[in-house]
Amino acid sequence: MERREIAAVLAYIGRLDPRTIRTDTGEARDQIDQWYELLGDVPLATERWDVRTAIREHVLDSPYPILPVDVARKWRTYRRDRLARHTDPTPAADPDNVETWRAELLATRHAVATGTAEPMTHRQITSGPGPDLEERLRAIGSCIPPAVRAELAPYRPTRAAREAAIAKGDPDPLSVRCQWCGADEGEPCRSRRVDPDGAARGNGRRNKPHPTRFDLAAAALTRQEAAA
Repeated sequence: MERREIAAVLAYIGRLDPRTIRTDTGEARDQIDQWYELLGDVPLATERWDVRTAIREHVLDSPYPILPVDVARKWRTYRRDRLARHTDPTPAADPDNVETWRAELLATRHAVATGTAEPMTHRQITSGPGPDLEERLRAIGSCIPPAVRAELAPYRPTRAAREAAIAKGDPDPLSVRCQWCGADEGEPCRSRRVDPDGAARGNGRRNKPHPTRFDLAAAALTRQEAAA
């Protein structure tokens, strides 16, 4: 803010809280100097920031006269929150031109911090599929390309087996609940071992579902095909 804006702000504060009014010319000048020292880099108003709002909130919430540091702290909190939500999108400048690239990055941060530009958040990146993404999904049929899916198969054998069965048109045993071990849909079967006295000894995952689960999945697939 400029000095004339500081003077206008102090006049506004005086209307809300007469305790802050300075009638002596020298005291009023010193008050403007003090406020300008702390609020010289604080804007009077931006699209979502208004110093009058910060002043009204203080007058309503605090019994003490407002100080310039109170406004400065509110502005710093507001600025810090905006920068925390900003994800620094890649500048359009040539990355080999370090000075131009850095200048664009800093200019974007400054615009966000001062309220002249909105933060670029992660939600904006993932808010919805764009036309390029939709076209690629139609081409490959999945978010994971086939080549990458094949490379991942050794590390997730259960899922790879499901995908292979579905691709061949075979029943997916994990699409139904296992009546033998009680595994829910989508969960692998468990090897439940018990002692002679009936106490549980193990509950490890099985790489292959129980045979009865295959039968249940086949019956469910038959019903689906008949209903179709």
